[in-house]
Amino acid sequence: MRWIRRNAVVVAGLLTLAYMILPNLVVMVFSFNKPKGRFNYAWQTFSLDAWKDPCGVADLCESLSLSFQIAVWATIGATVLGTMIAFALVRYRFRARGAINSLIFLPMAMPEVVMAASLLTLFLNMGAELGFWTVLIAHIMFCLSFVVTAVKARVMSMDPKLEEAARDLYAGPVQTFVRVTLPIAAPGIAAGALLAFALSFDDFIITNFNAGSSVTFPMFVWGSAQRGTPVQINVIGTAMFAIAVLMVIGGQLVSARRKKAATP
Repeated sequence: MRWIRRNAVVVAGLLTLAYMILPNLVVMVFSFNKPKGRFNYAWQTFSLDAWKDPCGVADLCESLSLSFQIAVWATIGATVLGTMIAFALVRYRFRARGAINSLIFLPMAMPEVVMAASLLTLFLNMGAELGFWTVLIAHIMFCLSFVVTAVKARVMSMDPKLEEAARDLYAGPVQTFVRVTLPIAAPGIAAGALLAFALSFDDFIITNFNAGSSVTFPMFVWGSAQRGTPVQINVIGTAMFAIAVLMVIGGQLVSARRKKAATP
């Protein structure tokens, strides 16, 4: 009992982590399956066929490419706009600043279906053709709040004395921003960008309302589930999970190396 009391938090954390990773492990295992029917829900035979030909299913890689393009451009747009909004809200005083601060959280608080239906109504009233550009605009609007929140938290924790010191050393506004402000805010900007990419790539509800005839990867997965889930979907999911894990491990290694180098 004494050991359990001392390690209760660690045990609870490990159990929670295992609960979160378990679905990914199931997807990984079934990426090596060779089902007899259309549905990849029961283990049959070990096979590498799906890994050898991940694009063997019609339109799978096309939908994956479309999702990647939208996610990249949405991340760039949301990161640039979100960073500017965050600096404006923290550094400047203007009318309706409090109201804007509150409105920023609305897309995160309201159900996605509300934003999806509102944007669809807007595009239809404007006569816009639903497709790549309507999805991109919708994703930028959806991701913007998350970027603003991440960057704003970082900017609020910055010490203004560092920028004042740079100006005292005759650095101009642009040089101060590039050499001092931007490197300090970079972790928050990077966090917001990564979050925006993940949200955009994974989104289904907003995309489904505003995509028209375009089919992204989440929409392809949903449609395939009605007819029979191909093993290649598990292959793509496993590859994405592995890339995310490697990025996290790489970031931790780089952070640990920098801390070690900074330690006298």
